[in-house]
Amino acid sequence: MTSLRKLGSSDLEVFPLTLGGNVFGWTADEATSFDVLDAYTAAGGNFIDTADVYSAWVEGNSGGESETVIGKWLAARGNRDDVVIATKVSQHPDFPGLSGANIKAAADASLKRLGTDHIDLYYTHVDKTEVPVEEIIGALDDLVRAGKVRAIGASNISAARLAESLAFSDREGLARYVALQPHYNLVSRDTYEGELEAVAAREGLAAVPYYALASGFLTGKYRPGTTVDSARAAGAGQHLDTERGRKVLAALDDIAEAHTVPVATVALAWLAARPTVAAPIASARTVEQLPALLGVADLTLTEEELARLTEASA
Repeated sequence: MTSLRKLGSSDLEVFPLTLGGNVFGWTADEATSFDVLDAYTAAGGNFIDTADVYSAWVEGNSGGESETVIGKWLAARGNRDDVVIATKVSQHPDFPGLSGANIKAAADASLKRLGTDHIDLYYTHVDKTEVPVEEIIGALDDLVRAGKVRAIGASNISAARLAESLAFSDREGLARYVALQPHYNLVSRDTYEGELEAVAAREGLAAVPYYALASGFLTGKYRPGTTVDSARAAGAGQHLDTERGRKVLAALDDIAEAHTVPVATVALAWLAARPTVAAPIASARTVEQLPALLGVADLTLTEEELARLTEASA
């Protein structure tokens, strides 16, 4: 059985692959979403990531579609206590920003859509620097004390604001961020490495990277002369035009062949082995896409392989 990883200083223990819920109610309909969630949990997965805004950008959607799908699935399976549910606040059209009142109202709306009385991990989705950290942390602490949230995290935040928030929590004895959700992968390292990673390491935060597969580029399906049918193809394909992208792909190909595993598994294994990283996020819009993601739980790369990927992606 795959060993779970402790999420920072919290009492949450999670599978080494976070299942991204951004596709639920978008590129995966409800029935397919249920199938993906079933297959993920059947394989031992227990960490599901969503946000209140998913997927407001789709015509006809208003936000909260992903949470609603997950909520229906939890109700149908009766497995709420077996999974760790993470969601986020600040980007929903009806609940924008990080004022204290909005954080609390958005949390109640998320709880209703999820059909549960608590959120395991509640992230500030995008930091709003016009709001004092005292107000943000104060509201999050109130949610924790009320039993509506078990642990808190931050995403899309500067190193300075993260450090300021942690210092305030420590000084006032309030709820403290335990997790950080940064943009981080083999072709986007400077979005996390440096000051932000240093704060996470110093303060004992667990990193849960998003865009872990660079919108699909690190699955290896984007090759010169190929056309990929994906809502994110344009963004992923651009990496083919860079020397770094081509070097990373070559290294991934060699290592994947050596282990007889998909390219995506190797990319996720490199990320999962990075300092501070607990569980990279990857989404699957079909059950068939899941095995390549789940394989990260069973793949341990050698020091030489890790070093080759680190060098190729420098």
